[in-house]
Parts: sequence; C-alpha cells; structure tokens
Amino acid sequence: MTRAPKAIEVEPLTAKAFAPFGDVISAGLRDGESANQGTATRFDWCTELVNHRPGVAANVSVFRSVAKKLPFEVKLLEHHPFSTQAFLPMVCTRYLVCVAPTARDGGPRVTGLRAFLCQPGQGINYRVGVWHHPIVALDAPADFVMVAFEDGTVNDCVTRRLEAPVLVKRGRGRKTRSSKR
Repeated sequence: MTRAPKAIEVEPLTAKAFAPFGDVISAGLRDGESANQGTATRFDWCTELVNHRPGVAANVSVFRSVAKKLPFEVKLLEHHPFSTQAFLPMVCTRYLVCVAPTARDGGPRVTGLRAFLCQPGQGINYRVGVWHHPIVALDAPADFVMVAFEDGTVNDCVTRRLEAPVLVKRGRGRKTRSSKR
C-alpha cells in the first residue's frame, strides 16, 4: 500500500493544470462575442454539465463558506458518481480546491492529491466522479453558486475519510497571494 503524502503545496489554478479533474470557468479563456447591444462580451460553452441519472433535476444551491487559513488539513474527500458539480463564486476573494485521481478500487488515489489556489473570477466544474475536498474559502467568508444533478439520495455525494490527514501548505516560489490585476 502506497503511503499518502504528509503535505502538498498549493499551485495556481490554470485550465491546463485542472483539466484532468474538470474545467476552469472564467471570462476570457476562449473567444467571446459582443452581446446585449455591445454592453457585454458573451463566452459560451465554458463547461459541460453532465447527468447520468435520467429524471434527476439540476439543483442550483448557494453555499456560504467560512474562511480558513493555510496550512489546511484535508481529512476527507467526496465525489459525485453520476453528476458534474460546478462552483461559481458570487462573493469571494481566494479559495482552495483539492482534487485527487481515482484509484483502481474506485476510491481516491491520495498520492495524486493536488491543491489549487483559485482567484476572484475563477469558477470550477468537477467532472463526474472526480474526488475532491469541499470548497475552502480563504481570506474571508465566501458565497458560491453550486450546480449539480441531485435527487436527495446517498448517490448524490459519496464521502471517504483519509487514513491520515494531508496538510495543504503555501507553495514555495509560487505566487499564492492575490495580485492586483
């Protein structure tokens, strides 16, 4: 049995780095076109919403997250075996997204755990079945719109406790503080 890492470093969220786990949702990642009589730019098809259970409706919820600080201990991971799950920040500075690939037994492969630092204006959409930690607000409390296909059963969200916690800490030599745009 491979031992989980005791600590991992945060890395900046980029579309390329996050691609194995889902999509980054943000204006300007693809070409947009003028909309609303020239008062806006519209960026279409930013992510794919997937539902593998017929008759299950999309649930649009608001999550209010309390602020945490780095370093942060990851003690459990969850996944949604039949639905994508999107988080779109409403009121938010920075937040943390932790993801892991799926192991051969179907659980999370903790040795592949990664932590991404998300900046204002960046939302995410987890692919179906991607193991992840619940959203962690940094700096200040945060509100997120969450979109997933749910029917209120245990199959909406499956959780797994880790054998040992993994410490998520600031990256060395990487910019993990908000920068002025």
